[in-house]
Amino acid sequence: MTTSLANHGTVVVASRSANAEQAVQALAEGLSHADLGGVIFFCSAEYDLDRLSAALDRAFPTVPVSGCTTAGEITPEGYDRGSIVAIGFDHRVFAMEASLVDDLDRFALSDAQPLVDDLTERCRRRALAPVNEHSFALTLLDGLSSREEQVLATLDAALGRIPSFGGSAGDDNHLAHTHVYANGRFHSRAAVVVMINTCLPFEVFSTHHLLPLAHKLVVTEADRDRRRVVELNGLPAASVYADLVGVPLDALVPEVFARHPLAVQLGGQHFVRSIQRVNDDGSLNFYCAVENGIVLTAMQPAPLLDDLNRMLDGVTARLGPPSLMIGCDCFLRRMELEAVDHLEQASALLRRSRVIGFNTYGEQHHGMHVNQTFTGVALGTLPTLDE
Repeated sequence: MTTSLANHGTVVVASRSANAEQAVQALAEGLSHADLGGVIFFCSAEYDLDRLSAALDRAFPTVPVSGCTTAGEITPEGYDRGSIVAIGFDHRVFAMEASLVDDLDRFALSDAQPLVDDLTERCRRRALAPVNEHSFALTLLDGLSSREEQVLATLDAALGRIPSFGGSAGDDNHLAHTHVYANGRFHSRAAVVVMINTCLPFEVFSTHHLLPLAHKLVVTEADRDRRRVVELNGLPAASVYADLVGVPLDALVPEVFARHPLAVQLGGQHFVRSIQRVNDDGSLNFYCAVENGIVLTAMQPAPLLDDLNRMLDGVTARLGPPSLMIGCDCFLRRMELEAVDHLEQASALLRRSRVIGFNTYGEQHHGMHVNQTFTGVALGTLPTLDE
């Protein structure tokens, strides 16, 4: 077990015990105190989720607990696997409220507005600062639902000025079953929205290390609902992509997708659309929505560590040394770090900036669903905190 000290209203505990009950016991011992107001956790999908949910429900019966399964965890020591990490929030510094979206397939703006209004009203009753100016929202979605774009767009419209970020739940790269946690159990094809009001200064951020190339690919046939591209430039999609990156068709594996992503350009910015897999019919499945007629730009990675260090330094310059950062980091970024043996260097940067979070199947920033980014919130400090 690793534990960080209480710092400006948060306590962080991580456990590498494979036993669900023992792992939760470690969390409870480290997090529980008289002023605990809420818990957010990120856990490996290798846990027995039924046992884990029962243990969490017993350990924290009176505070809201939200979380999700991951494609890797970010603990006080940096990147990890096979663990659970949790953040406890002091109600004297944070007012937290959470709601479950239990049916992503039917979720629309007519559902989003009442959900956000309810969260806002509940936060306002216990608010430590004006809600609209001093709150942010964390969204955790089923990473295999293929509904992120629609759900995030409706939530962003309902949230208005309240900034949001989040990540899509993972399952240790199996791409089979992903889950979010709320109301005492794990759910699939669901989402959790957590609104947090605080008197601490904060900044919602997002970064990626990818630069555009000159190559353009037009999606000439796609199945939008299944995020599948059948043709690029009028030819079989997988063959066109393989020619673009210079590898044989049978060498298209996740490591290649991580090094050679594609992106759409919107408003002068490039938003990454990562490839998930090659299908037997030569089509490509993506982690984000794709549709007929969009133009995809080939991207190349710049040094990831340089970009991460620059982003963390920039946040510190604007906000001061962070008391905590909650980070949602694409699992393809981690895969790239592992491939070039830079995982420990990245972990050192995350430790320095007190980053806690998880590796995702997609990142969320102000209503956008993107890939191969690092997004999150940095929490600042106050001069004093009454104990």
